[in-house]
Amino acid sequence: MLTGRCLCGAVQYQSPGPALFSVICHCRDCQRASGSGGVPVVGVPKASFTHAGPVKQSRARGISGLPAPRHFCSECGCLLFGTPESAPEMVTIYAGSLDDPTSFSPTDALFTSQRPSWAKLAAQLVEHAALPER
Repeated sequence: MLTGRCLCGAVQYQSPGPALFSVICHCRDCQRASGSGGVPVVGVPKASFTHAGPVKQSRARGISGLPAPRHFCSECGCLLFGTPESAPEMVTIYAGSLDDPTSFSPTDALFTSQRPSWAKLAAQLVEHAALPER
């Protein structure tokens, strides 16, 4: 079971899983949305994901060309999860909002061609210059 919440605790979420993937995404969209060099993301099935609390949404066009809504707490602004229209069957949870951050264990780094040199991780991950084929 994956559970998490925003910084102020007004929004909580949960997913029984299973995790579909655990990655660090270095695309420019994720960099800008997070204000960092990459975002740790875990994908879960949308059908079993639930959340409660005051969530707002920002909509930007994703790499696929389709909208990639990001959901955040309307109280504290904490980025929590995404619902990319390119993959309507899943939710992407931003791992920093997990109650147990040790439950996140990334296997891959995506969009490493866009990663700033200062954002290279010490962890040994499979690196992809762009989005790998499904």
